[in-house]
Amino acid sequence: MADTLTPAERSERMARVKGRGTAPEMLVRRIVHKLGYRYRLHRRDLPGCPDLAFGNRRKIIFVHGCFWHRHDDSTCKLARLPKSRLDFWLPKLEANRARDAKNQERIRAMGWDFLVIWECQLGDKELLKQRIRSFLGP
Repeated sequence: MADTLTPAERSERMARVKGRGTAPEMLVRRIVHKLGYRYRLHRRDLPGCPDLAFGNRRKIIFVHGCFWHRHDDSTCKLARLPKSRLDFWLPKLEANRARDAKNQERIRAMGWDFLVIWECQLGDKELLKQRIRSFLGP
């Protein structure tokens, strides 16, 4: 299946994809702040440059987009593969998944714990609050 956009249009659209300050990340940040926790953003000294880092607790929260990080939950509709250019997308997205796993191993080796919040899990805010509260503790 051919791309429906011209190369210039595709380039412009892909340039709009952000890595920081995304809507899912902002939602999680607001919830965490309302729960009374304080955090640092995108610490470059930690593997994977985590979205939220709680230094005194040695805990990290990653907010992952289901498409970009290849959420493997069979019920997730956001993790579907594109219909075109699979020879490009599949290695790229699998490399993202492998990099995430390596970063998570390195984080654990440093004595930190982490929570991954997937984009598809943001719908139930009460459940999300409970997960965050149980992860971060009192």
